[in-house]
Amino acid sequence: MILTRNAILERIHKNELVFEPGLDKFQLQPHAIDLRLGYKFLIPKNWVMTERGRVALKVSIEDTDIHSEQFEEIILKPGQYFDLLPNEFVIGTSLERIEMNAPDLMAILFPRTSTNRRGINLSLSGIVDTGYNGNLIFPMKNEAGDQVLRLFPGERICQVIFEELSNPISSEEADQHGLSQAKYSNSGEPKYKVDKSDERNLLTAGNLQDLKDRFSL
Repeated sequence: MILTRNAILERIHKNELVFEPGLDKFQLQPHAIDLRLGYKFLIPKNWVMTERGRVALKVSIEDTDIHSEQFEEIILKPGQYFDLLPNEFVIGTSLERIEMNAPDLMAILFPRTSTNRRGINLSLSGIVDTGYNGNLIFPMKNEAGDQVLRLFPGERICQVIFEELSNPISSEEADQHGLSQAKYSNSGEPKYKVDKSDERNLLTAGNLQDLKDRFSL
């Protein structure tokens, strides 16, 4: 069941949903909450200088244990803006830190239609797990032809829909994704984790049936 405005407000009043900074009236929709764009951006690097010379980097969003080498972090100051270049891909963050404190609640992240109409591709339908605590992250790409899209921290960029679960689950259950923990930690800072190595190794070797046999339910 999707929560409507009054049900969302009730959860907020009970601290089962927490937003920091707090929400304003512009953000409250009939059955969703608009999230505002934060100040932090990660920009993929496509090359680096080494002893051997200029070397191309293969950037994978999942290889984030080394993201400090493959991404340039930009943190804007209040009053500054971010120009998203034509066809440029970056990772944005939500202004709000979200705490999902209710054991019977999850959320789904969607782009706002006005964001898509500007030519910003937020091709996501991400799940926010029960017990999550932190800012949200989302990929952003400029698909407005040769136009530069100017983004201002604080503008409403995406929306989150809250759904009640058929039965409550514990934080341990919510953190268990397949055989490993959730890729995105809930420590407050967006961090990324590589898929379970056993799964990736079998997939890249073409051994899908072996994977199914070894890890069947």
